[in-house]
Amino acid sequence: MENIMFLLLWYAAAYIIVTAIGILHTIFNIAVLHMKSMKESEGMGEAYEKTKPWHPLYNIAVFPVFAYIYFSGLSSLSWETAALTSFIWGIVTVVFDVFGWVIIKHPWSLTFRQFYIEYQPWITFIYITIYASPFLAYEVMKFAL
Repeated sequence: MENIMFLLLWYAAAYIIVTAIGILHTIFNIAVLHMKSMKESEGMGEAYEKTKPWHPLYNIAVFPVFAYIYFSGLSSLSWETAALTSFIWGIVTVVFDVFGWVIIKHPWSLTFRQFYIEYQPWITFIYITIYASPFLAYEVMKFAL
């Protein structure tokens, strides 16, 4: 692995951007579309629930771009590099998610059931897109060369 710090830096940038987009989408639904928030309805609220189908799309739009940026900084690129990046990004996401959205309590935290069962199929699609993103970027770069 050529530069683990850059691998994690570009991952963190993508994760933060995707999370911010999701939060801003929920806020938009509350403020502009006047959907119910967590406080006004059951579960995570209507405003959040309406964003769920968009979550995998945010990820598939953002993560391959950051994989491409990461790969562009490497001296060489191989399928093995894409596979290792996919593995690391996927595992880090699962760990971040369980701590950031379930274990650490905050106003938007979820229970295990809400995150891993009620968030289906979206959480599965999100994980698939994150694992697939380095391969997508690799194929684009391979095709472009």
